[in-house]
Amino acid sequence: MAEEVVSYITRYGYMAIFVMIFLQETGMPNPFPNELLLLFSGYLSYKGLLTLPIIIITAVSADFLGTNVLYILFYYAGSYIISKKPRWVPLSEKTLTRLRTRISENGKSSIFLFRLTPFTRGYVSVVAGLLLIKPRIYMPLALLSGLVWSTFYIVTGRLIGSSWSLFVENAGIFKYIMLLILAGIIIIFLISFYRNRKKNRRTSEMENKI
Repeated sequence: MAEEVVSYITRYGYMAIFVMIFLQETGMPNPFPNELLLLFSGYLSYKGLLTLPIIIITAVSADFLGTNVLYILFYYAGSYIISKKPRWVPLSEKTLTRLRTRISENGKSSIFLFRLTPFTRGYVSVVAGLLLIKPRIYMPLALLSGLVWSTFYIVTGRLIGSSWSLFVENAGIFKYIMLLILAGIIIIFLISFYRNRKKNRRTSEMENKI
């Protein structure tokens, strides 16, 4: 982590955490991932510079507001964006309707899982908005997933506080850990998708027999 960024977070505390998480969740680039930011925030709570519950509330609020800015933007402007897409992009209204129905009925776990994944979190709100996933479906999932991943990293940062210098020395391994998390989420998604597809096929066959 760059010294100036560390100094900024240490100096401005909760405001710095909120701003940096919010900006990254709206698609703005940050000097380093939110995961590292939350780990460092947890470490600051270990040092007694910040209060753990307030960090969690700050992080979850920033994540929820940030992801919903993108979601609402694409929810209401999605039709215009799709209408202006190049003809070669295979996204017809029929395809979007099918995806929207599938996610609304069976894809809630997919939204939740990909919201937990470091490399895909920001895209979920865009896709959910484009597919017009209802706010009553997306927003609770966004809040719950934000609470889970934020709390996990913050608490982890606090727990490894006594070994923080060792963590910093081996911080390069962190990106591989995130890649493993991404791979795990994709595997879970593919298994779930295959099972649902198989179940739907059996249901369809039974209905055809009747």
